[in-house]
Amino acid sequence: NRPKPSYMKKQQDITNSMRSILVDWLVEVSEEYKLHRETLFLAVNYIDRFLSQMSVQRSKLQLVGAASMFLASKYEEIYPPDVGEFAYITDDTYTKSQVLRMESLVLKVLSFDVAVPTANWFCDNLLKECNADDKTRALAMFLIETTMVDADVYLKYLPSVIASAAVCLARYSLGQEAWPESLSQSSQYEIGHFANCLTELHQTYINAPKHPQQALVEKYKTSKFHEVSDFQKNPPPTSLPYMS
Repeated sequence: NRPKPSYMKKQQDITNSMRSILVDWLVEVSEEYKLHRETLFLAVNYIDRFLSQMSVQRSKLQLVGAASMFLASKYEEIYPPDVGEFAYITDDTYTKSQVLRMESLVLKVLSFDVAVPTANWFCDNLLKECNADDKTRALAMFLIETTMVDADVYLKYLPSVIASAAVCLARYSLGQEAWPESLSQSSQYEIGHFANCLTELHQTYINAPKHPQQALVEKYKTSKFHEVSDFQKNPPPTSLPYMS
């Protein structure tokens, strides 16, 4: 139930940057409807798995996104928004029946496998394991959410690897021991296991203010998230923890 890392090469009509715009929009949708973070991660997983198997025209990409978010909401939320809301958020580009038809196609292509472990799920467990404070949690969440935007960089990594890199980088950025023994035991990873992902995530973090898509930076600039993406108040580290 993992997407193919290089599926975009086989898509004729859509690009990685179109996918980034779609994910950026879904971040705004999830904020607007106060959806759980896991719902967003599931929706992006469904989109990538669907696009790994189906060729999609650019005019239908937002429909795939809306249907995937609707499906993830039904799975994850106690009170999911009605299908009409998912037609409405596309500025009524699509009708309710189009969203429902696409939802059933997505389900079919995913072989009804909608319960998947996401980077968010792993990250949550690691943060509990190390009793992370709210700011560390917020920064780790910001970092894993940035990995959803750039499929061309991060789809090659396991969700558990992305989560480990995000927690390690968040801790290190805030002056804590980057990867204590407790995390190495609970994750079964040493830093060396996720060093490549950590290096790429550090670059993503540094370049976040210049990314064409800014919904995440805006979201995490607020006091609710301890302003972790306000880079003047909270600059990223210039180096990385020692890689053994």
